[in-house]
Amino acid sequence: MSLKKEISRRRTFAIISHPDAGKTTLTEKLLLFGGAIQVAGAVKSNKIKKHATSDFMEIEKQRGISVATSVMCFEYRDILINLLDTPGHKDFAEDTYRTLTAVDSVILIVDSVNGVEEQTRKLTEVCRMRDTPVIVFVNKMDRDGKFPFELLDEIEKELNLQLHPMTWPINMGREFKGVYNLHNKSLNLFAANQKVTEDNSVPIPSLDDTMLDEKVGERDANQLREDAELLEGVYGELDKEAYLKGEVSPLYFGSAVNNFGVKELLDTFIDIAPEPLGRPTNKRFIEPTEDKFSGFIFKIHANLDPRHRDRIAFLRVVSGEFKRNTYYKHTRLEKDVRFSNPYAFMAREKEVVDESYPGDVIGLYDTGSFKIGDTLTEGEDLQFTGIPTFSPEIFKELVNKDPMKTKQLEKGIRQLTDEGVAQLFTQHGGNTKIIGCVGELQFEVIQYRLLQEYGASCEFKPLSFYKACWITGDKKKVEDFVRFKQANIMQDKDDNLVYLAQSAWFLNTEKQNNPDIEFHTTSEFKTAMA
Repeated sequence: MSLKKEISRRRTFAIISHPDAGKTTLTEKLLLFGGAIQVAGAVKSNKIKKHATSDFMEIEKQRGISVATSVMCFEYRDILINLLDTPGHKDFAEDTYRTLTAVDSVILIVDSVNGVEEQTRKLTEVCRMRDTPVIVFVNKMDRDGKFPFELLDEIEKELNLQLHPMTWPINMGREFKGVYNLHNKSLNLFAANQKVTEDNSVPIPSLDDTMLDEKVGERDANQLREDAELLEGVYGELDKEAYLKGEVSPLYFGSAVNNFGVKELLDTFIDIAPEPLGRPTNKRFIEPTEDKFSGFIFKIHANLDPRHRDRIAFLRVVSGEFKRNTYYKHTRLEKDVRFSNPYAFMAREKEVVDESYPGDVIGLYDTGSFKIGDTLTEGEDLQFTGIPTFSPEIFKELVNKDPMKTKQLEKGIRQLTDEGVAQLFTQHGGNTKIIGCVGELQFEVIQYRLLQEYGASCEFKPLSFYKACWITGDKKKVEDFVRFKQANIMQDKDDNLVYLAQSAWFLNTEKQNNPDIEFHTTSEFKTAMA
């Protein structure tokens, strides 16, 4: 099969939402449609031993939340779908931000009861910055929540999205009867706990058809006619090109837990979602149709399988064809590497693949040579851009509680911070180790995983730092600054100098006093210097 043909049958997307909006549940329903799994897991119930397919870490099972991005691929209507299920919890937002660099479109879930929430805003901002195409799924329509028109206004205003309703609900909560598909003129009747194979769609070409009254009752039929007329006048037909540019977002209503509205969502996604797109580098823009292979690492996960101390780097194929047992250039290390067992994923399950194409996400067994943002090519010396590390918000000193396990602690903290969930800073000229995170939960996860996976016991001592800034500039000026501010100078894992500011006032003062030094709040400067 030709490269263009392989590209045309692939879609790569992420599901994003605020915690508890139903993201993992929707993921599993999509997998059920693709025949990738036979039974959905129970995310919330601790009494049930089946857990969500995409939540494989022990701490995720205990707490019923997703704290790591999972990669899953499945086929539907002869289209190969690469689905990335992201953490919803705000403390793991950075993992989600980086995941958004590896996808071509997004499905955003909004809880009909709670409406737009904080994490939904932050994630949508990242999509808006990148003009990522977004499809919105309003979930939990089987519960009493906000009225549809109210939700429409709220989503458009709060998230700066131009919506285009594709389906429209008939009531909600206990009175929820289903949705009318404005796009293909059919009525989809709601029944709790529908099976994936069931299709309760009734063709109703005209809303004047008396069958509508028979199915939903005269009062609800008349309300639907009124709503549909208004929507038709305001929105008209969906402009696919506007969607692909990130200017318009198709909107669906449903109930993921009841498997309702999921099929319409998936069918539309297959029809309109973009094929794999190219990516910018520090040298030029790479198109997916280019013959030569290129790709980048956007995530690293240690101990994916607790029985084997493995370390997997997740690579997004950008162009050409990735082949097993072929040498490729690791551009940062300037050396050739090859992989005998590249993996495709179904959450925790993985299988060896012989070749992969643009849009595919594959797992590469890593002995410690990869960092997030690394680039592999077929020989060209370039670096993919736009995969930054951000300054942490919370800083704590790592304290070893068991000196006999110092080696295990050192290895564990290096591997876990390589995953990008937290950052490791070491005192310049000393041994003090400081962990920087976006949220408190990350420290809990690190402490848990160090003990469970490496047998290392630790605790964290809070520190009152405001922000971490990478410093570059005139060599002599930087050396003088480091000497004067030694207590605040750290080194990251790549030995770049980092200044930890106590407050915004201190940071602004240092910027004014040191005009020859640049204070970077993201690691993007590394790519610019490459």
